[in-house]
Amino acid sequence: MKRKTKTALVKLDIRAVAERARVSIATVSRTVNGIPSVGPDLAKRVWKAIEELDYYPNTQARGLVSGRSRLLGLVISEITNPFFPELIQGFEEIAVENGYEILIGSTNYDPKRMNLVIRRMLERKVEGVAVMTFGIEEPLLQQLAERRIPLTLIDFDLPSPLVSTLRVDYGAGIGQAVHHLAALGHRQITFISGSATLHSARARVDAFKIAAKEARFSPKDARIVEANHTIEGGMLAFERLQARGELATAIMCSNDMTAIGVLRSAFSIGLRVPRDLSIIGFDDIRFAQFTTPPLTTVQMSRVDLARTAFFALRDHGEIPLKATTPREYTIPTKLVVRQSTDVPRDSLKRN
Repeated sequence: MKRKTKTALVKLDIRAVAERARVSIATVSRTVNGIPSVGPDLAKRVWKAIEELDYYPNTQARGLVSGRSRLLGLVISEITNPFFPELIQGFEEIAVENGYEILIGSTNYDPKRMNLVIRRMLERKVEGVAVMTFGIEEPLLQQLAERRIPLTLIDFDLPSPLVSTLRVDYGAGIGQAVHHLAALGHRQITFISGSATLHSARARVDAFKIAAKEARFSPKDARIVEANHTIEGGMLAFERLQARGELATAIMCSNDMTAIGVLRSAFSIGLRVPRDLSIIGFDDIRFAQFTTPPLTTVQMSRVDLARTAFFALRDHGEIPLKATTPREYTIPTKLVVRQSTDVPRDSLKRN
């Protein structure tokens, strides 16, 4: 008991650790910064003292000594979309496991706000930035590239050996979704896209067009309506289609938030999903399995995105490659069939 009381009264700094481990302050500093000149026996004593004292090394001081911040930036579009908190959680977990911290910035699709986010990350000396916005401002990212900050981007290329691209395989999942609807007997489908200003939304539209053509839908029977990747956007798009008498038997959405908006509007006018209308989303956010009915959707794994983005950034700093080495990674997608899709309303006589 006396020893614990004495320990509790000790000022927990690097000097206390050095005293407990019976080594110099310099040895403690070299140990916590991973400098290999410290022998294994000394390092073991230092880490034992750190554990006994419950000492937390000053990360800023460590950065000054090592020349590394071990801090990574993560830029997202909007914190209110459940897709992004799930992505943040996955990225943070893998970063912490590997001895890194993260700095998060949300742009809300505003270039001015993104500029502030990038400025803050430069001021904090981040070692790399994962830009997970699905719609980005090229000149702003050029600021990071010019300062030789490693970047990981989604579906976007910058001509720099320090830039990695995560290429989402939209064609696979969206193709499965369109062929799923065709196999059920749907002959008219509508795709509600995101904003045409987002390169990811354009890529999803392109994938839908290719899949619709492969499934032998005519352009007239595979309409495309633009929205904005929000619940409200999905509701408005549905209401426009309903007002114009253009409701198809199936609606596919560019993300799950849009699909949830469509579900809400369909319910408000008495349509039963999937008996009267089949609905498919994209992303497979956690909420998708808890809607009524549970949402059929195209899964784009946040775990895959987070892990790939992190290791791409880490490899830039720790495993330098030649300038000609490609830095491109494929993110798979696949259809997850739940209960929001069925045969079209006019294909069977139901009791």
